[in-house]
Amino acid sequence: MASTDIVRKPTIRDVARVAGVSHGTVSRYLNGGHWVSPEARVAVEEAIRATGYTANHAARSLATGRSGSLAFLLTEPQHLLFSDPTFALLLRGATEALAERSMTLVLLIADTAQEQANVERYVRAGHVDGVLLVSSHESDSLLASLVEAGVPVVCTGIPLGGASSVPNVSVDEIGSARMMTRYLMDQGHERIALITGPDDTPGGRFRRVGFREALGDRFDPALVEQGTYERKSGDAAMTALLERAPDIDAVFAASDVIAVGAIEALQRAGRRVPEDVAVAGFDDSGLAETMTPKLTTVRQPWAEISSTMVDMLADVISGVPREAVVLPTTLVVRDSA
Repeated sequence: MASTDIVRKPTIRDVARVAGVSHGTVSRYLNGGHWVSPEARVAVEEAIRATGYTANHAARSLATGRSGSLAFLLTEPQHLLFSDPTFALLLRGATEALAERSMTLVLLIADTAQEQANVERYVRAGHVDGVLLVSSHESDSLLASLVEAGVPVVCTGIPLGGASSVPNVSVDEIGSARMMTRYLMDQGHERIALITGPDDTPGGRFRRVGFREALGDRFDPALVEQGTYERKSGDAAMTALLERAPDIDAVFAASDVIAVGAIEALQRAGRRVPEDVAVAGFDDSGLAETMTPKLTTVRQPWAEISSTMVDMLADVISGVPREAVVLPTTLVVRDSA
């Protein structure tokens, strides 16, 4: 193909020539319109339409003060993005919600202090219009730093500590844990254990509260083992519980991933699920239906969580105040309990 056959994209100078103004005037128009007369503004706008000129991303950002993108920020080790399907569900839902708004999603992972410092610099520089914080720990300072810098942020789950006023979308953690625990009690189980998540996360803290409230006087702290939202942690926690209390007849795991590890430990110990020990999870992330046996769990409305977060963040960016949203969950009974 000859070079003359290539259709050249119109430039700022082409717009300036058609509008009859200097290319500096066009540049000022694209950078926000400062020091551009009304007559020149009209001429430039007509020339842009006539030439088909499309401003590049940098120019558009300068003109609007917006990047047209949001960050999906995961403050967890990067391998959890692939091993825990809940994050993939939230990521897909957020991507779909932003596509409807003709916006782009930027994936950021910041587990270590260095990674969080890098992310903070990136976000503060205005590369994104706001942040969807998908996982927050009370011990992390990143959320507070972003809020202090005036960055629009929306969290999944109720943020703990001093940032509790940040707009957030959560499920009824306490009520959901009560619901599952009472279900196990109604099935006649007497020695019900809990494998909970980290206490500095809303899921880890509030699901434990609901479990304890449901059991009342029957609550036994020896039947609670804290872990992380990982398969190996569920295995280790279940192993420790069996050593401490071999008469356990049911276990409530604070996530489906934890439940997978717990079932593996039970099977290795010669315990049948659910005949000897019933197992219940939390999330219904897709993993629950593929397990053997299929997992009884608490279903979170993943698509609604994602879309609500995007809608909320769009409002916050536009200066519209938003209150926290709490969404309901559903008890899903399958083979494991």
